[in-house]
Amino acid sequence: MRPTPPRLVHSSSQIANPFGGRVGGAIGGTFAGKLGGKSGDEPDATPALAAGQSSSVLTGISAGGAMSGLSAGHSGAGALSASSTATGLATGAPAGTIGERLSLAARQRGNATAYVENDTHYDWPAVDAASDHLACGLLGLKLKRGDRIGIIGLNQIEWLLLFYAAAKIGVAVVGLSVRYRDSELASMLADSETRAVFTLTEHEGFDFIGMLDRLGSSLPALRHVIAIDGVGLDSLAALAATPLDAGRLSVARRQVLPGDVAMVIYTSGTTGRPKGAGLTHHSLLASATAQARHTRVTADDVLHMGNPLNHVGGITCAVLTHLVGGGAVVLVAEFKADLMLRLMQQVPPTIVAGVPTMLTLMLMHARIASVDLSRVRLVFSGGSNVDAVLLERLAQRMPGATLMNLYGLTETSGAIVMTPWQRSEAELMGSIGKPFEGAQLRIAGSNGQALPAGQIGELWFRGVGVVPGYIGAAAGAGFSSDGWLQTGDLGLADGNGVITLKGRQKDLYIQGGFNVYPAEIEALVNRHPKVVMAAGIGVPDPVLGEVGRLYVIPQPGSGLTEAELRHWCAERLADYKVPRQVLLRESLPMTPAGKIHKAALRDEAAAASPAPAARLKAVG
Repeated sequence: MRPTPPRLVHSSSQIANPFGGRVGGAIGGTFAGKLGGKSGDEPDATPALAAGQSSSVLTGISAGGAMSGLSAGHSGAGALSASSTATGLATGAPAGTIGERLSLAARQRGNATAYVENDTHYDWPAVDAASDHLACGLLGLKLKRGDRIGIIGLNQIEWLLLFYAAAKIGVAVVGLSVRYRDSELASMLADSETRAVFTLTEHEGFDFIGMLDRLGSSLPALRHVIAIDGVGLDSLAALAATPLDAGRLSVARRQVLPGDVAMVIYTSGTTGRPKGAGLTHHSLLASATAQARHTRVTADDVLHMGNPLNHVGGITCAVLTHLVGGGAVVLVAEFKADLMLRLMQQVPPTIVAGVPTMLTLMLMHARIASVDLSRVRLVFSGGSNVDAVLLERLAQRMPGATLMNLYGLTETSGAIVMTPWQRSEAELMGSIGKPFEGAQLRIAGSNGQALPAGQIGELWFRGVGVVPGYIGAAAGAGFSSDGWLQTGDLGLADGNGVITLKGRQKDLYIQGGFNVYPAEIEALVNRHPKVVMAAGIGVPDPVLGEVGRLYVIPQPGSGLTEAELRHWCAERLADYKVPRQVLLRESLPMTPAGKIHKAALRDEAAAASPAPAARLKAVG
């Protein structure tokens, strides 16, 4: 259980660092001698911070170990404080870095609520000031522009303060999931050459400090392990109590450029070894700005964030979109339908968003009947192919809202395609939408040539939000020689540029010479009244080369059978598309981002072949 979260409090006075300048540090014997690391650039010029920049401080350490102090002056449920900027989008020249954008929001939005965590509301000036002090603490650890820190945490205010603090001094955050374990974290930390890790001490019984202690000898770049929820010298709270060194911070901030990497996100690994995408200040803000404009975000909007912060669905589609556009983000520590809906009861949303799995579980939960959804103006679903049944159910529950699909990747820093406001019902139910203004699309053939409208090829993108490339071992991969991002997704575009997604290139299988796209079968099967969700893959067959295998979660108590579902498909699909194999499951493996983990299903199929006859039936 994590301690009580910090409260943000405005303060005109500064407190001395109670640790005499010694902050942070390492945990465990493995890291003995690694304190401080190599000395970074420490210029001694002391220019003042920009006029209007807040000097509030994070003060003290509570008995439970959490940071205390810094309050926005709001607590509990109820109405949020809105910005005086009517449109929400920050006025004036666009800020080039994330730190500049945060400071701009702090100056323009006054005491408007930025984030809500449990019963605590945080305003923009307080977040800006708190991240200034934490940035000074990071500088005290000899971290400098170009370095990387890892964060293993939930959707919590500490995560965001670390992100903003790092961004202000040119340090990139490596987003890590609380679901990762030894081999995954060891690979990512080594590949990214992470110098410091900020982590929960434990989560759901897993000891992250112990794990990092075990991995220490294999991570020569790692110099610091700091507990987000700890106490004493080895805690984030101690680091956050660092006095503000305005001159030193100002010098560090001026060195940060829009093209610097602000975050490293490792792809979910659904198709193989994860690759570290280098998301820059520019690419993140470009994607966030495009989404904020398209979704018409205002200062009055409220979004509950269930997507994790180490994923673009959290950091860009929620946090940075509202940093740019205004409004408040309610932090949902980690997605659970009951928790999300309870928080919506406390603070009613105006925008509802999530991957299809999350939205499906929310609609199935009894608590949704008691949530006030009358203010919801927009609902969007992203992270997988269009689910027409889900969209219909969302429309029934929130009839006054506009529905949209969203498409994006880690490598596009967030969304790059969304449903237009002016669209037909068929376009909503059958397509993912059109690229944002400033984004270029190519439907590429096998040799990279552009295909005409209506032909299926690989989706390639350039422009808004597209990252410069990968870091580490994957550097140079994934892009054409002329700079197009090769997504691995198959689709087609009509004459108006509206895209129909056909699924992952790797998901395509060939049965008896016919191309079969599992996304098409999944979309149909999800319409069955007894089905919760489905996932299809191709598996080897000695006669046909490959055949379709469908994994299905049935509605509880529905009595759905494999034969019933195959017969239902046969009445609605060409014979070569009807899945030859059907497996009924109570659950399916998920990636940390909440998507069905098809790579795990393929691995399972390969290990279990031939599958037990009692569980698996084939059509002759």
